[in-house]
Amino acid sequence: MNHLPILPILIPLIGGALSLFVEHRRHGPVVQRSVAWAAMAALAIAVGLLCHGTADGSISAYLLGDWPARLGIVLVADALASWMLLTTLLLAAGCLLHACAGWDRRAPHFHALFQFQLAGINGAFLTGDIFNLFVFFEVMLIASYGLLLSGGRGLRMRIGLHYVVFNVSASTVFLIALGLLYAVAGSLNMAELGPRLAALPPDHQALAGSALALLLLVFCAKAALGPLYLWLPEAYTRAPAAVAALFAIMTKIGLYAVLRISSLWFGAQAGVFAGFAQDVLLWAGIATVVLAAFGVLGSTRLRMMISYLVILSAATLFIAFALGQPGTLAAGLYYLAHSSFVAAAMFLVADLIRRRRGRASDHKDVIAPLPGKSVPGLLFLVAAVSIAGLPPLSGFLAKAALLAAVPPAWTGWVWATILGSSLLVIIGLTRAGIRLFWRVPGDEDHVPHPNPSAAPARPTETVATVLLLALGVGMSVFAGPLMRHTEAIATQLLDPAQYVEQVRTTPTQLRAP
Repeated sequence: MNHLPILPILIPLIGGALSLFVEHRRHGPVVQRSVAWAAMAALAIAVGLLCHGTADGSISAYLLGDWPARLGIVLVADALASWMLLTTLLLAAGCLLHACAGWDRRAPHFHALFQFQLAGINGAFLTGDIFNLFVFFEVMLIASYGLLLSGGRGLRMRIGLHYVVFNVSASTVFLIALGLLYAVAGSLNMAELGPRLAALPPDHQALAGSALALLLLVFCAKAALGPLYLWLPEAYTRAPAAVAALFAIMTKIGLYAVLRISSLWFGAQAGVFAGFAQDVLLWAGIATVVLAAFGVLGSTRLRMMISYLVILSAATLFIAFALGQPGTLAAGLYYLAHSSFVAAAMFLVADLIRRRRGRASDHKDVIAPLPGKSVPGLLFLVAAVSIAGLPPLSGFLAKAALLAAVPPAWTGWVWATILGSSLLVIIGLTRAGIRLFWRVPGDEDHVPHPNPSAAPARPTETVATVLLLALGVGMSVFAGPLMRHTEAIATQLLDPAQYVEQVRTTPTQLRAP
């Protein structure tokens, strides 16, 4: 049990390595999928044990190589990390189930890349060292490059190249920021950096501020905060459905990084860096919500519209986290899980619609309406109600909790932004539903019959979509205990003394004779 914090990283790494061994055609897809699901089952056990161990507010620090935290690499499992790990696990299960319906056979190394990406994502949530956050970012991104480009050609390859270049550039800035931070503070351990930054002499504060600004710039780019979101819509639109669904959690990793360093470095105890860039992030979040809402209205493809919904959800979380109140943080963490599940489900619904419409694909302007009472139509309705924030589903509960916790100084701006963007999203989703499912008399004259390119959905794909939507519905049913849990996480974040003390005082196990 002492080694539990490293298992969410180690298990996917082993699963990815085993997947490479069984990739040859002589093993067949059954063996490959069995290895993938065995790794997922083991990961589920490890994440479940971590969630149980941190549910009471306990924090566990794991010293890799048994070096002291100030010198070596440390993993830290607390309630926030466990919440993010559980969200990722549930999302990944639905994505893997959808891919196992047949797409995984068309993508070389899919299962290995999928497991390696999980290792990178889990490592980013567990690391207590800012340099190793960079390392896990790169593990995750390299795997995502392979997933995005697997089985692709033409436009997807070109868009994928843009995605690679943007993220490599952001990673370069990340390294520069780390070098500056180490130069002024002498450490990259996140728990150590908080007190050191607060105690910096005045002549070092400007350089430290530049390094911190660069770090936030990188995290905002990863989280698709405006104006750094232009890479996301096309990349997510062109990605295969299961990959785009998994990518729904990737913008949340940048948000997690901002939340983690803000709680450790920019709190009330941070001296001159208290509240660093808080107002900038808040205004950027408000602006991005507005731009993303208009992107939803102007999208001509369903998958493009969902990509803008991902941006809008990330920007809403920037607002919640930048406000820095216990209620807004709790509502934001609840909304984070909700938006990840529903956005992923929307990508899978879009794939079901695309397969049924054949050559019309998911283009909203092409007349090829599906019956509104079809399975894709019903799934689209549930997903649209949830992601638009309409009652009684979890999107409404999250936004209501956020608005209720907004401090008076920001009530007008935040209420107008959240409610106005929600109205635009409702209009955009309604227009999409009408164009995709509303059959007007006379439309049949414009639809090619028969449509040889149309294909029915596989049952496994429908089950995967229903699973992700059910997670969102389940969050509505169990909103009370989930919100109480996120409130406990927010309280722990706003008082980082326990985190810092646990990391700095965790003893090494080896002793010199």
